[in-house]
Amino acid sequence: MILLLLLVVPILLYIAAPQIRKMLSNGVCTSTVQLPGKVVVITGANTGIGKETAKELAQRGARIYLACRDVKKGELVAKEIQTVTGNQQVLVRKLDLADTKSIRAFAKNFLAEEEQLHILINNAGVMMCPYSKTADGFEMHMGVNHLGHFLLTNLLLDKLKESAPSRVVNVSSLAHHLGRIQFHNLQGEKFYNAGLAYCHSKLANILFTQELARRIKGSGVTAYSVHPGTVNTELVRHSTFLKWMWRLFSSFVKNPQQGAQTTLYCALTEGLESLNGKHFSDCQVAWISAQGRNETVARRLWDTSCDLLDIPTH
Repeated sequence: MILLLLLVVPILLYIAAPQIRKMLSNGVCTSTVQLPGKVVVITGANTGIGKETAKELAQRGARIYLACRDVKKGELVAKEIQTVTGNQQVLVRKLDLADTKSIRAFAKNFLAEEEQLHILINNAGVMMCPYSKTADGFEMHMGVNHLGHFLLTNLLLDKLKESAPSRVVNVSSLAHHLGRIQFHNLQGEKFYNAGLAYCHSKLANILFTQELARRIKGSGVTAYSVHPGTVNTELVRHSTFLKWMWRLFSSFVKNPQQGAQTTLYCALTEGLESLNGKHFSDCQVAWISAQGRNETVARRLWDTSCDLLDIPTH
């Protein structure tokens, strides 16, 4: 009987895999909105979900800024998108989210170059890094995934308001359910686990989105956080285990184009303003953890982030 199960189960899984993958990959952005004259900034747009998001928005006529740490790789991707979409307004600019000087330089140059900004997509991220610090001494997950995007958004916020209606989309993760904001250990100085550090930073993305939405209410700018799904990207490069799992269960993992759908939904869908601050998965509002709904923690995280980055709390 056991031998029979060992033979049958893999066969059934193989047959069912396409249907299961379809089920896990549901949620498609069906918006037909076109973006001529609109300006978009996407962090980490030289690979994975960011690249697919940039390609789709370029196809719709937007002027796209690929904000990348690796400019050379970004240039190759920009040329690819230009060729595929016919849109020559795909630009690459240096942005290292692990260095606040780079973030400030990017923002300064962008503001000098562009008169408007309609969509900011905070997509870049790191996952399960060995313990390390950013150029400013922040733990890498919290520094890149949260503080880097927090600073970038605040530096560009006035331009977003001037260009309203405009949107901020923060890429978070289902992993936020395991996250906790521990202010006494925010930089992992007392205890560090690579997997949990990622979860904490993804919770920070959601709390940031909600507090940002509260503060910009009525300005014409709206903010959303998204869970893209389990996606086969370079994000797992630091984890041999996850790379092995992704290969083993590849039939159940989204490709980058599928993973970009919820980001695109929040960036493009008309009438989404009433859902300012909400979290989305598979192109619909998704449940978040009790920690992710804690307004007190969200406000304290905002103030703490401002202190760490030496920017006004406004």
